[in-house]
Formats: sequence, structure tokens, C-alpha cells
Amino acid sequence: MAWLEKLLRSKAVVVTLIVLPGLWPAWPLLRHDPTVLADPLKYVLHHLGFVACLLLAIVLTFTPLRVLFPKWGIALALNRHRRLVGVSAFFYAALHFATHLLYEGGFRVLASDVTKPFLISGLLAFAILLVLAVTSLHAALRWLGGKRWKNLHRLVYLAAALAAYHQIYAQKLFPMQVVWIFGPVIVLEILRILRQRRPKLTAAATG
Repeated sequence: MAWLEKLLRSKAVVVTLIVLPGLWPAWPLLRHDPTVLADPLKYVLHHLGFVACLLLAIVLTFTPLRVLFPKWGIALALNRHRRLVGVSAFFYAALHFATHLLYEGGFRVLASDVTKPFLISGLLAFAILLVLAVTSLHAALRWLGGKRWKNLHRLVYLAAALAAYHQIYAQKLFPMQVVWIFGPVIVLEILRILRQRRPKLTAAATG
């Protein structure tokens, strides 16, 4: 697995892996897929939202993997790109939002529908990702201080919950897609919490 670790340490490789999913809609369009051609803008809208959720879930696995497998080279390589992947999730969310405005007819329609839970959850998730993307800069870390910066960036979990709800509500059913995107994050976070609490419990028992 050394070759995979080496690949994942490369920023160029990670950037390529981030960009390629965004180009995927071109493939069915070039193939003249009738299911896509019936409403291509809607297809692009849903695809961009899907990629944003996927990148958000992926970046949330990095820390648990590092805690659970501190000597695993792949986990360490992935953690080198936390900021890049996190900002990329925001970038895709911004494209998703812009496409939504184009598809629905602009800000006037958005203002009339803004009270819908579907839109509220999506807008809140997007706003959180915007704040986190802006404060991902080193200058923001120095300005806020380490503790406040870390507490602020814990809002990413709220953004993920809102994004999951937004995705479920968009399909008007409980899609398995949401389960396999966010399910691994939940499992890894539970294992991480248990792993980090174990030394404290052991110390309390022996003390």
C-alpha cells in the first residue's frame, strides 16, 4: 500500500480526484442519455449537491481514521489535505446553490420559498460551510486563536447533519444514498469517541 500512500500525499493527485466528479455530468450529456437530456440542469443541480455531501463526509472521516489508526500511512496522508477537501466541499456547495438559483429563477423565487424546511436546511449548511471556508486561512486561525478556531470548526458536524436532512427532504423519502454517504462517518466518530475515552476510564478505574 506504499504506492497508494505516496499518491495520496500528492496535492495534484488529490485535486484531480476532487475535480473529476464535477466533470462527470459531461459524460451522460455527450452520450445523449435521454434521462439526463430531459432536464440536464436538474441533473447537474443534484449531482453537484451529491458531490458536496460526499466531500463533506469524506473530510469528516480523516480525524477519526487518524485517531483510530495513528500509524497508518494512508490516514496520515489524507490528513495532510483536510483543508483542501473541506474547502472543496464548500466550492461544490456554492456551485450547487448557484445552479439552484438558475434552475428556480433567481433570488426572487428563493425569497418566496425560503421558509421551506428543504431550503432552510440547505441555506444553513451552506452558510456554515462559507464561514468555515473563510476561516480556514492561517490568518483567521491566528486572529481567533486555536481554541476558538477549533470550537468554530466543530460546526462542520452541524453542517453535515443539515446537509443530510436537505438531501433526504429533496428526494421526499429516506434514500439509502444518505446512509452510505454519512453512515461511515457516524460509525467512525463513535469508535473515535470510545477510543479517546478508554484511557480516561482506565485512569479513573486505577486511580
